[in-house]
Amino acid sequence: MQIYLPIAEIPINIITILMFGLITGFIAGMFGIGGGFLATPLLIFVGIPPAIAVATSTNQIIASSTSGLLIHLRKGNVDIKMGLVLVIGGFFGSFIGIYIFKFLQKTGQIDIAVSIIYVVFLGTIGLNMLINSIKQLLESKYQITWEKEHDSAFARCIAKAKKMPLQVEFPKSQITVSLFVPIILSMLIGVLVVLMGIGGGFLMIPAMISILKMRSEVVTGTSLFQIIFIAANATFLQAMNNNLDIVLAALMILTSAIGSQIGTKTSYKIDTERLRSFLALLILAVCLKMLISLFTDPANIYSLEIIK
Repeated sequence: MQIYLPIAEIPINIITILMFGLITGFIAGMFGIGGGFLATPLLIFVGIPPAIAVATSTNQIIASSTSGLLIHLRKGNVDIKMGLVLVIGGFFGSFIGIYIFKFLQKTGQIDIAVSIIYVVFLGTIGLNMLINSIKQLLESKYQITWEKEHDSAFARCIAKAKKMPLQVEFPKSQITVSLFVPIILSMLIGVLVVLMGIGGGFLMIPAMISILKMRSEVVTGTSLFQIIFIAANATFLQAMNNNLDIVLAALMILTSAIGSQIGTKTSYKIDTERLRSFLALLILAVCLKMLISLFTDPANIYSLEIIK
């Protein structure tokens, strides 16, 4: 069954879009991420223009993240105070991101830019997550120990950052940290939300654990909390830029909320390390597909677009 998308200006199979929403919602709930890193490439793979795919995925993130957040709120696993700080930085970042997005659209480079950004970020994050997951699995199963570089440049940089002014205590996360650290992190995430149509959870969650040193119990819920507000702001900015396809977004929202509820409940029943390994493999698979698409001939050698 086909439906015409007014902004994307192409017909698309309704069942395909509903399945995309269900899958990305499930991933969002299970891992505490927006699911955009999967939704955007999937939409691009079926012919949705990258600019429309990015904007629509950002909107769909709101539904899937809200659904998952409700479960974490009931369990008391959300640091509201930290979440609000992250939202502030994310708002600034999303405004910066929309200006970059508009510039790439005007120069006609948005399609290739989105693909390259996905390959670089997904490849780096996915490979790093997979290596760390394998190390932790080997440690727990075979008691293999790995030398830890406590004096690395990165570790020294993080240590100095934590000693910056405006130290604030976050009782729920059991940490005291300078406000500059979470705000700068969330600003970077806000830029990526606009450019990639992601919630930023697959970047924010590792940062919460390794940089902010938050309690693992509150990381997922807090990540979902900040994703909702940042994605809502990015969606508004993309809608003002006429990149949001309401029909496409509505179809994905219908099933993503259901998938998120299923994914969140499933996450409490599966070993955390196995979840991280699966997520790493999924990220690398999407990265590989995007990389291959950069070197294959497009279905259409040109496209027509009204210059705004």
